[in-house]
Amino acid sequence: MAKAVDKAYQTVRERIVRGVYPASSRITEQEVAAAAGVSRTPVREALRKLHAEGLLEFIPHQGAIVTEWTSADREDVFELRALLESYGAARAARRMTPEGIAELRRLAEEQYHETLSKTEGYLERIGDLNSQFHRRIHEFAGSSRLVTALASLIEAPLMMKTFQTYQDEDLIRSASHHLEIVRALEARDGDWSAALMRSHILGARGALRLL
Repeated sequence: MAKAVDKAYQTVRERIVRGVYPASSRITEQEVAAAAGVSRTPVREALRKLHAEGLLEFIPHQGAIVTEWTSADREDVFELRALLESYGAARAARRMTPEGIAELRRLAEEQYHETLSKTEGYLERIGDLNSQFHRRIHEFAGSSRLVTALASLIEAPLMMKTFQTYQDEDLIRSASHHLEIVRALEARDGDWSAALMRSHILGARGALRLL
């Protein structure tokens, strides 16, 4: 049962994040069950979990509806990320391993390369690399509560679309920030790491405000 719930949950969550299920669209138990290859019973539990994360709303006589993200939601997400991710970066700086630094540097360098090369599909790859980079820092921070709190923020539908709206200079700035954050983490400097992460998040918010 638990595996079926998780399969249904991951199927719907990924489709919401990727925009397959757009905001305000209705999701039925039947279509989720067919897409995930499970029965309707675990689908109900999966939809309840997504509702708890704020990705779905339950509306009388309509069922499960994909939550519509507003400009106020965007401000909330960025403010929370600025607070929590800067804290996480400071914690991670005290716990980083050489292997962890190497992994983060690889992700940051790949993102920078994708930004410059701009080959077909580069925006999707940048989005994936960005999510991996931030998730790994959260994990290196050594707090399961922080990982849980940030998971829905960095993969919120409005965050996943960020790079689709960036100008070239915004993409370069974002990739450069990641490289700087790696340097601060490698130096084991929590204050520097936190300051860079906060600047990085607020810079992303500023770029979207200019649209």
